[in-house]
Amino acid sequence: FNLCYFFVFLNSRDIFYENVQLYGSQTTVDSIVTDISCMLKVPRRSLHILSTSKGCVAGNLLYIEQDGTKVDCSFNTSVRSLHSRWISVEDLRTAARFVLVIEKDATFQRLLDDDFCGKCGPCILITGKGVPDLNTRLFVRKLWDTFQIPIFTLVDADPHGIEIMCIYKYGSLSMSFEAHNLTVPSTAWLGLLPSDIERLHVPAEALIPLSTLDQRKLQSLQKRPYVSCQPLWKQELEIMTSRKMKAEIQVLTSLSPTFLTSIYLPNKLEYGGWI
Repeated sequence: FNLCYFFVFLNSRDIFYENVQLYGSQTTVDSIVTDISCMLKVPRRSLHILSTSKGCVAGNLLYIEQDGTKVDCSFNTSVRSLHSRWISVEDLRTAARFVLVIEKDATFQRLLDDDFCGKCGPCILITGKGVPDLNTRLFVRKLWDTFQIPIFTLVDADPHGIEIMCIYKYGSLSMSFEAHNLTVPSTAWLGLLPSDIERLHVPAEALIPLSTLDQRKLQSLQKRPYVSCQPLWKQELEIMTSRKMKAEIQVLTSLSPTFLTSIYLPNKLEYGGWI
């Protein structure tokens, strides 16, 4: 890296395009930045190298941006991107009872279309659109530090979805040295639980067999200390292992087009159906 990069804010994507042949891929740049951050024992943001944002937020949340702009996320049309400047926003306010972190953007949009926040809120909805980027993880932690309200996750009932939930709750291996700034250990698994598939009698034809890669990931998850010490989590993973099947959140539409937002989530939140 050119040392001058560290005195201005740059996007990691910009660094990649400075010398595509040298880096080869965006992953190489991200790995180098993470290694430098770890070596210097400073948060990645302290290097003034920003990652490309993909996360979004909506719901009962107001805040003031650095330039003084007041933002209200409480309207369905007010989906805000979680850019790197979120760390510097001021005067965050909410009447939300909980935060719901959603794995997929399609599910996030579905909840907005069905006015989930109006029916089950007030609440804050967040999606990292798959594996969350640094900005999304920082923001979830900022909400927890600021409001101390429950953080729930809604992910697919498959090893990949569980891995994503673990990133929010326990952190990732590549950023383990900064886990204390990026995680919320109290994060709860709201759904989709493997036991829910059995309890709700989801049709077998709506399920997907675990691939060889899925089974390896599942075995890896079961060996992790933070999973093995939680009986309820172990039980859910054992159900998935025994059935050798997985399910996406969208499988609930096989029961009813609005089952997710009108029955499943309201009942879960009202009766404590999380682990």
